[in-house]
Amino acid sequence: MKLKVSKLKVVRSTNEEAMRLIKNDQIHPRIIISKKQTKGRGTMGKKWVSNKGNMFISIYFDLVFSKIKPNQISILNPHIIKNLLKNYVKKQIHVKWPNDLLIEDKKICGVLQEVFDFKNKKYLIIGIGLNTVHKPSNKSFKSTSIMRNSNKKISNVKILNDIKDSYEKFISDIRNYSFFNLKKKIIKG
Repeated sequence: MKLKVSKLKVVRSTNEEAMRLIKNDQIHPRIIISKKQTKGRGTMGKKWVSNKGNMFISIYFDLVFSKIKPNQISILNPHIIKNLLKNYVKKQIHVKWPNDLLIEDKKICGVLQEVFDFKNKKYLIIGIGLNTVHKPSNKSFKSTSIMRNSNKKISNVKILNDIKDSYEKFISDIRNYSFFNLKKKIIKG
């Protein structure tokens, strides 16, 4: 399944933009990326610090043919991102339950998953905040960036393409595999 790509300069939040597009009947699976978020959101109503240069992405698709429930998908999302980021960092990435990725106890990524009901269909929206270049300042936790933990040149375009490829495959897989088989495939790798 191919994801359409929407590249934006500024949004309140990429997840809110996904909801807006769905409400406007732009329901084909899509990946949204913005250079800046003015009201980025994390889980439990927390603010996501959106430093320009980092990545702010939302992916959405309907759950009509999915064999996997949204709460099961939320378990897999951090592992999908972790698997592709292994190609960029020289240190081990850990998943902090339920949705953060850490290097040496410092956050590099957060995932916010939401289910949005529209016209009797359920859409899954997966928001990904990724510290590619900058490490945001936050009193609640320590953070780092991919660039600080890599010996490669970091390209947001390349990482976006990797995320797009990974989620195109994942969307197809959730229509064909049980949760148990997909979990084994993604997490055990």
